[in-house]
Amino acid sequence: MMLGCTAFQMFTRNPQGWKFLPIKEEVATRFGEKLRKSGIGFAVSHMPYLPNLATPDPVVFARSQEALTEELRRATVLGLSGVVAHLGSHLGKGKEYGQERVASAISEAYSATGAKVPVLLENSAGQKNSVGSGFDDIRRILDTIRGSHPVGVCLDTCHMYASGYDVGSPGAVEDTFSKFDDVIGLERLKLVHLNDSKGGIGCHLDRHENIGKGYIGKAGFRAILHNEKVRRLPMIIETPVRDESDWGRDLAVVRKLYL
Repeated sequence: MMLGCTAFQMFTRNPQGWKFLPIKEEVATRFGEKLRKSGIGFAVSHMPYLPNLATPDPVVFARSQEALTEELRRATVLGLSGVVAHLGSHLGKGKEYGQERVASAISEAYSATGAKVPVLLENSAGQKNSVGSGFDDIRRILDTIRGSHPVGVCLDTCHMYASGYDVGSPGAVEDTFSKFDDVIGLERLKLVHLNDSKGGIGCHLDRHENIGKGYIGKAGFRAILHNEKVRRLPMIIETPVRDESDWGRDLAVVRKLYL
């Protein structure tokens, strides 16, 4: 199916497991050649789902940190534009504790690899004990990371809405992204995940819906796509897929709203 995409997101390994195989040089070479021929200018990897960078469990934390370190290595070999990372749960130890754990894991991963690939911190939906739902939460993680590294932010529209940030109208979208700029800085925003929300504003549910069929709705996405603060950023859809035609339908909706 030809979708005409200009950006995409991928897993470089099994997202549901800890084990992985190294990327062979010939595989990386073929990938780079195909990526250049495709005309796609922005390609990122997404961390696997099992790592929890905010956990107080020392064994899980060590494995999670190593998973991030390996993902930076893999993204470097493949020539990717970034690594999207969920920030995890502090499991009751407190938000500041979780922020410090995430910052420590990122600092160590860069120290171990010397990578120049950006880690993109993805905001959460505000589930119990989660880290990274508020802009001030993300700001503190950025401020706590040791050294000078190209760490940015990936904002997920479903997660924003579910955590209490309104993106349902032009005025609300402008206010929300102005707040992001004041707290974090728009120069840190590198990617937007476009997902509608199955739950209402402030529901704290990470439940993605197809574009225009959730609580954000077409009016909200039109406002997002026409806002000059984000309009020209790379955007990636992570909506529910029942069959391959859903990708084309969601893209068609986004492209129509963008015009």
